[in-house]
Formats: sequence, structure tokens, C-alpha cells
Amino acid sequence: MTRPSCTRRSGTRTGLAVLLGVLVSLLAALLLGAPGAVAREAAGEVPGTASLRAEVPRAALTEVTGFGSNPSNLQMYLYVPDSVTANPAVVVAVHYCTGSGPAMYSGTEYASLADRYGFIVVYPSVTRASKCFDVSSPQALTRGGGSDPVGIKSMVDWVIRTYSADTGRVFATGISSGAMMTNVLLGDYPDVFAAGAAFAGVPFGCFATTDGSEWNSACSGGTVLRTPQEWGALVRNAYPGYTGPRPRMQVWHGTEDDVLRYPNFGEQIDQWTDVLGVGRTPAATDTPQSGWTRTRYGATGDRAPVEAISLQGVGHNLYANGMAARALTFFGLGGSGPAPEPQPGSCKVTATTSAWSTGLTGSVTITNTGTTRIEGWKLGFTLPSGQSITNGWGAAYAPASGTVTATNAAYNGTIAANASVSIGYQAGHTGNSSAPTGFSLNGTVCGVG
Repeated sequence: MTRPSCTRRSGTRTGLAVLLGVLVSLLAALLLGAPGAVAREAAGEVPGTASLRAEVPRAALTEVTGFGSNPSNLQMYLYVPDSVTANPAVVVAVHYCTGSGPAMYSGTEYASLADRYGFIVVYPSVTRASKCFDVSSPQALTRGGGSDPVGIKSMVDWVIRTYSADTGRVFATGISSGAMMTNVLLGDYPDVFAAGAAFAGVPFGCFATTDGSEWNSACSGGTVLRTPQEWGALVRNAYPGYTGPRPRMQVWHGTEDDVLRYPNFGEQIDQWTDVLGVGRTPAATDTPQSGWTRTRYGATGDRAPVEAISLQGVGHNLYANGMAARALTFFGLGGSGPAPEPQPGSCKVTATTSAWSTGLTGSVTITNTGTTRIEGWKLGFTLPSGQSITNGWGAAYAPASGTVTATNAAYNGTIAANASVSIGYQAGHTGNSSAPTGFSLNGTVCGVG
């Protein structure tokens, strides 16, 4: 998108006076004829944003120029759907080597999904000869250090200013080089991105070089192996002193990838489980499609802190239709996915029972002792042997005995920081009327008090 340029020309004093008179008349007409625009800006809208929005056509890929700091001369392509919502979410879709923003637009479903859900898509595009993103230089691996991440951050800032986008719903996804950049963006800007989905990438810092080379053969070959703590330290060192929440990560990899070898899949899991402070033993494992193995870490739901999908027998070009929708479900943008299960920072449960001859009433209070709100929860616990739930309130309970999961009701799915929710049930027993044990909230083990 290019704004019209104005060119000064010399002329007589009379000509200038006439021109000024015309301009004053036009300005008065515009002010009188467009009270709505003036009112909007007077109400607090950033001056000029309405005109910028007007210059970006809906439902068409558009190049935006002059979007902000851009040290590596990236191009910015933007897709705004006809159905864009108020305070929309933003998805940054990053292309592969030899690709481009327009190629990413035409080769993935993010634009059509934006039509369905109302978010905005940003397609960064490399102009250097390789068409690969810089994920290796010291500048790229440091917050605000320069190179491609700074330009992409400027694109996000432009969209937030222009469309009043939701700063809590900014996401990154990419393929190959774009997947590597997804790792880098989440490491450099944890305060900007809420989550990422990396299709055939490598961990943050794995491609690091100091000789100006864009390629790191040891990393691509899968021979750069570190401890989870070492991988996590690379991310934390990109933004020293940052103590806020970290973005969730979804990683995809084919077992037969011959460009970015399969060990990089496990190294990414090690890195992001360490960064997010969750265990490396999966909280859930399933097979959503033949040949796929999906593991979730730190929680069992669609918005676990880390989700990893391994594709048996698949090579580097793993991306296929349908995968973007799965990434959106992980982000929480898909309209038909199950209820979200964000990871609580910490939790406490108090449980008591009141028994009679063969039955009991159980009361359970869940307290969110973390610093962030929980939207949607599942409480796991174990009933003593011989107990079986016959009915309950405040949650849906399944199964009736053994290891039970209580899922929130429609009215109590939100637990604010330092707030509590109480639920209860009736159960039969064969002699042991003790309270349940082994509580976990969305996969996080809870203290008992």
C-alpha cells in the first residue's frame, strides 16, 4: 500500500493565493461533511487510523508500507476479512525458504479461516536473495536486537494501532524457515505473542551463528543436543529480566524429515516445557489421525502449554490442508473446538466428606492460587476404593469411581486469581468414607489445604 505523494511546484504569488483559497474551501467542506470521522478521533481513536483502515481493502491480500522500524527490509502483506471483528485477534503466518508472503497466503488456509472467525492475518515476506528468515544472527536472537524479528514486531504493532487489535490474542505460525522464526518470535517477544505453531522447525537458538551465515548444518542435521535447562536458558536470555507469562507452543515434525532432522522435534519439546515450567512426561497422548502421535504437556486439553504432533513416515514438506485449523484450535481461535484449558500457575483444593451407613456427601473447594485467571477447568482426583459417585453439582463427573475428572459447569468455568469455586457430589461407599486425594487442575498438581 503506497500513500499518494505530494510534489511542490513553483508559481506566482497570485497562483498560490488561489490555491490556498481552494484548499481552505475543501478543508471546510470536508470538516462539515464528515462529522463522524472527526467524532471518532475526538473520542480517543489514534489520529489517522480510520484513513489507514480505509486504504486496506477487505478480503484481499494487500501490501502495507511504512509500517515502522524494518532493519532488514521485509515486506508486509495483510489480509483483513470482510467479517473482521471488533478488537480482532492477529495471526502472523511466516513463509518457508524460497517462499513469500503471497505464497503463504495462497498455499495455506489462514485467509479462509480468517473469513470464518474474523481475525487478521499478517504475512511477512523476505526480500533477501535466499528468501529465508534470519533466525541465526545475534541480532535476531535478542529482543529488539535488529533484523527480521524487529520488522515483524513493527507489523504487529501497526495492526494493533490501526485496528485496535486484541493484544492478548496475537499468534505466530510458520513452515520450515517460518517455523524457526516462530520459535524466535516467541523467544524474543513473550509479551507480544500468546502462542505459536511451528511446522517443521528447530528450537530457539539452534541455528545461531556468528559468521554471517544463514545456515547451521549441525542444527539442521539434528546433532545440536542440549539439556532442557540449557535450551530454556537460551530463550530466557533473549529478554533478560522478563518475568511475565510465556507463550504456549505447538510443534509439528515428520519422522523422515531430511532437511531439519527429526531430533529437532524432541529438542523443541525439551525447550518449551522448560520455558513454561511443565513436566516432560506427557499429560495426554492420543492419535488424532492415522500415523500421528500427539502428546500434550502440562495439561490434557486443546490449550495445553506444549502440544507436539509427530507424523510417522512424513518428510520435511509435512504441511497439509486441515493443519491450520488445528493450530487455530490450539490458539483458541477456532469456533468449534472443545472448551479451553489454560494452565493455572498454582492451585489448592480443600475436600471434606460427611458420611452415613452406605453413603456420603463430598464437598470440594478449588482455589486458583496463581496470578492469572483460569477460563475453563477440569479437576482430576482419585476416589477411595469402594466409593462411587451417584450424583453431583457444580461439575460433570466421569467416571463414577476410581480416577475421576470433574469438568466445570457453564456458570463457573472462570476462576479469577485468588478466587475459589465449590462443587460437590453424593457417593455410595462400602466402608471407606474418606475424602478423595491426588488433585490436579488442568494437569497442574494442586496442594491440599
